[in-house]
Amino acid sequence: MKDSVFVALAPVLAVALGGLMLMMTEVLAKRRAGEGPSSELALGSFVTLGAGAVLTLALWMVGPAALGGAAALAPYLVVDRFSLFFWLLLCLGGSLAALLAGGYLPEHGLDRGEFYPLLIFSTVGAMVLGAAGDLLSVFLGLEIMSLGVYSMIAMRRGSLRATEAATKYFLLGAFAAALLLYGMALAYGATGHTDLAGIGAVVSGGLQGTKLGLAVLALVLLLAGLCFKVSAVPFHMWTPDAYEGAPTPTTTFMAVAVKCAAFAMMLRILVTCFGDEGSMSWGAGWPPVLAFLAVLTMTVANFIATRQESVKRMLAYSSIAHAGYTLVGVVAMLGQGNDAQASVLFYLLTYVVSTAGAFGALILCGSRGKEAVSYEDLAGIAKRHPAAALALAFFLLSLAGVPPTAGFFGKLYLVRAGIGAGLNVLTILLLLNAVLAAYYYLRVLVVMYMREPAPGAPIAVPMRSGYVTTALVIAAAGVLLLGIWPSTSLQAAVEAALATR
Repeated sequence: MKDSVFVALAPVLAVALGGLMLMMTEVLAKRRAGEGPSSELALGSFVTLGAGAVLTLALWMVGPAALGGAAALAPYLVVDRFSLFFWLLLCLGGSLAALLAGGYLPEHGLDRGEFYPLLIFSTVGAMVLGAAGDLLSVFLGLEIMSLGVYSMIAMRRGSLRATEAATKYFLLGAFAAALLLYGMALAYGATGHTDLAGIGAVVSGGLQGTKLGLAVLALVLLLAGLCFKVSAVPFHMWTPDAYEGAPTPTTTFMAVAVKCAAFAMMLRILVTCFGDEGSMSWGAGWPPVLAFLAVLTMTVANFIATRQESVKRMLAYSSIAHAGYTLVGVVAMLGQGNDAQASVLFYLLTYVVSTAGAFGALILCGSRGKEAVSYEDLAGIAKRHPAAALALAFFLLSLAGVPPTAGFFGKLYLVRAGIGAGLNVLTILLLLNAVLAAYYYLRVLVVMYMREPAPGAPIAVPMRSGYVTTALVIAAAGVLLLGIWPSTSLQAAVEAALATR
């Protein structure tokens, strides 16, 4: 049984088949007038993605080495602990987004059944991306994931802002995909391989002349495309508009699942294809480029975030800043190797539960026509609705890195990796940016707890939803467990990092 390909791919197949069943459910369902599909499709999506997570944990416990069917998938898909770690992250992020959609969409008049299959199949594409071992499967997974996200952004059909956001993301995403495709073509031209391991073997063996130039140009184009997908500055221009214009559950999915899949792709390509001594050197490799982009991303995003009046847009820039923090861990692989990569994986785990919780709490704080959009909308909400304010405050404190939340240990391990790699200046800049970020997170708390709404100003009124509440409870449990008991998850991250070596 363990030698079956279907066993090795069980989590991906379970999610894909669940998505097909949800589509059939929507087609065959008979509903009364005015009754929407979210009550059953949201639960079905949560169960489907939960099943994917459970099967991923089962494969982790069995061990990828015991799965004979995994070898038959190579080189197109690599089922190892690195892939399993990201499959779990993606199923977790997708399931939380599905629950949030179950409350948000009917509340705001967007209750359409196509949202959930799009979310499911985008997650399937992200899972393919997390396990891709060949440039062809990388591109295939990327496109499957992206096409669904384009559609989910434009779900609010009557909104010009949503249409603009979807159009920008589509056009810039197509441009980034073209850069990646050109980089892949050049990598094939330089090495004669499309599988990542084969490319890495040729690159580490040494290239000369024209082939060396092709490989360098391929690396430049691949880095540009990858930085767009993780929304690093200056490739971030689409992020604030797309995050703000999309329905908030879509924004949540983009911020957690899409970003995690993009970092999985980045780590796999950089470590497997360009992990040789020359490519990872500080003098002529990719680390100094990513170090510069990390500083630029952290600093620019945090300074712009301090100037925002929209809480959702502030969280968008916060997401960009977190990409910069994560890039510090990627650069630290120069000297720390597995430990630095493990710190990146653990940070992404803390980021998923904290960010999904923050967007979920923002959803909870507003109902239709009385949404929580700006800071002023939240003024005095702690007195009127203390539970909603407490939820938002809790997740913002985790994003700020306040102990004993998950965000604190996530940043701690990145700082430790940076210092261990000798990147003292880069690590200090990370800490300074974390302090700057705390300003705009705490500003929300000040508005909620210490300020009263201005006369005549719009006031956010929290919604009532069991789906949103359940998502927040799951995310809060993750934040607390990772903050109080991080050792188990960190060990899992170490094992996942070792799998790529």
